[in-house]
Amino acid sequence: MKIAVVDYGMGNLRSVAKAIEHVAPEAQVLITGKAAEVDAADRVVVPGQGALHDCMREFLACGLRESVENASRNKPFLGICVGMQMLFDHGEEGDTQALGLIRGEVPRFPAGMTDADGSRLKVPHMGWNEVEATRPHPLFQGIPERARFYFVHSYYCKPKDTAHSVAETRYGLVFTSAVARDNIFATQFHPEKSASVGLALLSNFVHWNP
Repeated sequence: MKIAVVDYGMGNLRSVAKAIEHVAPEAQVLITGKAAEVDAADRVVVPGQGALHDCMREFLACGLRESVENASRNKPFLGICVGMQMLFDHGEEGDTQALGLIRGEVPRFPAGMTDADGSRLKVPHMGWNEVEATRPHPLFQGIPERARFYFVHSYYCKPKDTAHSVAETRYGLVFTSAVARDNIFATQFHPEKSASVGLALLSNFVHWNP
């Protein structure tokens, strides 16, 4: 099995690849910016961190759009953090047009959010938080309800069709923290930084046959 971790210069590539190698030692894990290698892979992972407009600029400059869009239609596909945000239509940050593979917007957390006890919440949302699955999905198999995953983000995804949301998290407001459609699965949190539950999700991805 070949798993491509897409390298467009904006992502936690080494940590993602090492985590996948840990759960799939039999697989060939490639960090690659070559369209031919993405096309030849059995599974594709698109990480991302930083600003959505910067990630989209670098991604489009690398000439990988066609290969990634084909992968999103034809093989198991995992987006992580900004790699999830890129799947949507439009990001508020930098008025960014994204890939439009999942309909919806990527707004910023509003200013002045407070916790249940009235304490002010900081943006970016950074650290561990609960993820509640809103419907069953193979990538959540064996993961406890309300498991805690690691987040770092100031913007969140808001799918137009709520059926695409498979998990939610509360941080001032309730936002979609994972989406799924057909062979696409994507998370706002970082499974590669989320200890055993993150490794469990990555293992489920490696064995997922949508």
